[in-house]
Amino acid sequence: MLLAPARTGPIPTLSRFGYLMGLYAENPLRFERLFRPQGPHPYWRSSVDDGLDVHLEVLERHRYTTLYRLAYALRDPITGEPEPSAFLRHYRDARLLEVTHCHVAQRWQDTLGLKPAPANLLGHRLRMNTFLGKWLDYLASQGHSSFTLQPAEADEGIASTGIDECPSAP
Repeated sequence: MLLAPARTGPIPTLSRFGYLMGLYAENPLRFERLFRPQGPHPYWRSSVDDGLDVHLEVLERHRYTTLYRLAYALRDPITGEPEPSAFLRHYRDARLLEVTHCHVAQRWQDTLGLKPAPANLLGHRLRMNTFLGKWLDYLASQGHSSFTLQPAEADEGIASTGIDECPSAP
């Protein structure tokens, strides 16, 4: 009987930053599989007859990036804003997708302060992008896809109060 030699060195681990970069690379694949908004329409709706329509709003289009707002058609009773809601920055040239913030009033500056420790900022971004990956997987399991995505009107969508709600990433 042959025995495999015992591993003597440490098992390689992935750093939190490496894990975040992995999420940035995996999330566009999930997003593009579900949502491929084509054409000039700024508002899109995906409906699978479960009562929870998903709305995708194109906030800004640039040569290499697109800013989106992804939300259910549910409103927070206090603020009137869609809940849950995620603002996404899609770097099409690099095939990366990041969550810039998850609520209109929950920018990273509002949540962490103006000078957060790098570890706190990294942890916050890690949580938001992990949330996005799980949410996209859930939407796919519910039947949402590029085939269920249809152009929508602004009044039936999640029409934002302005593009200035989507801040630049630090």
